[in-house]
Amino acid sequence: MLLTIDVSNTTIKAGVFRGDALVADWRFATERQRLADEYAILLLNLFRASDITVEDIRGVSISCVVPPLRAVFDQLSRQYLRVEPLMVGPHTRSGVTLSVDNPSEVGADRVVNAAATHHLYGGPAIAIAFGTATVFDCVSAHGEYLGGAIAPGIVTALESLTRSAAQLYQVELVRPPRAIGTNTVHTMQSGLILGYAALVEGLVARLKAEMTPAEEDQQAVKVIATGGLVEVITPETKAIDVIDPLLTLKGLRLIHELNGFRDS
Repeated sequence: MLLTIDVSNTTIKAGVFRGDALVADWRFATERQRLADEYAILLLNLFRASDITVEDIRGVSISCVVPPLRAVFDQLSRQYLRVEPLMVGPHTRSGVTLSVDNPSEVGADRVVNAAATHHLYGGPAIAIAFGTATVFDCVSAHGEYLGGAIAPGIVTALESLTRSAAQLYQVELVRPPRAIGTNTVHTMQSGLILGYAALVEGLVARLKAEMTPAEEDQQAVKVIATGGLVEVITPETKAIDVIDPLLTLKGLRLIHELNGFRDS
């Protein structure tokens, strides 16, 4: 079995694959101060609840965008699972070419999502990850990672707004009755939910236009959405073709296989 771990700024997603099949997956909060021993206890308890043993794990594939936690999960894999992990980065063999100014700046999660999008859905395509940031990644039909765009995530924007504006407060991230809000809650929900849907539509249109200048070819660009907040925005826009909440874990499996591991 292969253990895949995606460490983002807010949440950690982990999944275990047997061959191509995902047999278990979990989400838990990212805590920068936790030690390898603490994360190991959490992970081993999750294994136990899913009838997975340490001996079942033959490989580990990790994407981590929180630098202090890279060593933590490397230690966890070596010490508790007895496996040398594949720590994915911009120079890892992924099946996509990083055609950007400085490939070393590309985050591991963007490499993984671009690889998964290209291998699973073809191209040209745009992968959108709704998380701490809202990240747009563009992949050509030939598997070139072209770059993209990064905007604040919807929760990040809400937290910043309530921290900076004394009379605003946390609201539930649900669709308001109308775009024109008539109270504080509905006006904030309109700006956040409908505003971010408009952001997605506007950026997707601009990215498609630059990827395929011919208007008739822009319809061929697939848009794949993933991330913890994917269900909040996608009902409000027709710009997204596919929702794949497990895109990053699938990409970690594909990259691990591409680098020489194949679970039987």
